[in-house]
Amino acid sequence: MGKASRDKRDIYYRKAKEEGWRARSAFKLLQIDEEFNIFEGVKRVVDLCAAPGSWSQVLSRRLYLPSKLSPDVREGECPLIVAIDLQPMAPIEGVIQVQGDITNARTAEVVIRHFDGCKADLVVCDGAPDVTGLHDMDEFVQSQLILAGLTIVSHVLKVGGKYITKIFRGKDTSLLYTQLKLFFPVVTFAKPKSSRNSSIEAFAVCENYSPPPGFDPKDLHRLLEKVGSPSGMDDQDCSSGWLEGPNKVYIPFLACGDLSGYDSDRSYPLPKAADGGTYKSLDPVQAPIAPPYKRALELKKASCHGIQDLQGLAQDPQT
Repeated sequence: MGKASRDKRDIYYRKAKEEGWRARSAFKLLQIDEEFNIFEGVKRVVDLCAAPGSWSQVLSRRLYLPSKLSPDVREGECPLIVAIDLQPMAPIEGVIQVQGDITNARTAEVVIRHFDGCKADLVVCDGAPDVTGLHDMDEFVQSQLILAGLTIVSHVLKVGGKYITKIFRGKDTSLLYTQLKLFFPVVTFAKPKSSRNSSIEAFAVCENYSPPPGFDPKDLHRLLEKVGSPSGMDDQDCSSGWLEGPNKVYIPFLACGDLSGYDSDRSYPLPKAADGGTYKSLDPVQAPIAPPYKRALELKKASCHGIQDLQGLAQDPQT
């Protein structure tokens, strides 16, 4: 199937190209903001696992560019946006790129230097592992990525700040919710309209960052492990089974975005061209500049050429 077929099956994929977004995920952050107003008063923001950059584009368009064009904002007072990823990505106006590991506290030091010693008002993360289709495995790996994001959050987010991160819903979601509640009094799991109903993804919207008294970021994982077992038990059971029954945790879950708007699971007819001709599918806004699969494709291509050379030698009667 060609690009036009995908444009028909995925309305947000098509709209992303038409509006200049690098990925359809831009609409998820926009719809979260519509419901929670997460950009209000934000001057410093960090985008974790940023590549290919659609969320950084949203931050640039909603925070940096309006300030840059405003006559009331002096030079040097525009919001600061730092994007972090292991993979490089094409430049975005107003976005400082850091190629680093979000599990490493040294990366946090780099961010704080860019903020001149200040801390962020908002941290967002749309990162996810390569899914296997085994939901329990995918949920576990994703939860570990979220907690890795907390490594950065505990160093760079100011008290009262917000943390938005992707989650995979599953049987241990209540444990993740309880762990996040250690640091954020208000935690809501939200499902944007642009996220497919068939997907187990949602987003944790964590508000009013308030670490425990005397909290040291070095003790983060030790503190999180204690949440995995009932109070007073020496053996630490890092599962959410004990959060059932009388300990059951009820998680606030909210659908956000225009519920009467586009349905991400529905196929829509392609629009007619303005000149009366056939619809022409647009190319993606920005192709990956250094995708992790590039090396694999090169090896596959080299392998195919090697096999063809061997076949040619076998068919040559002079060899």
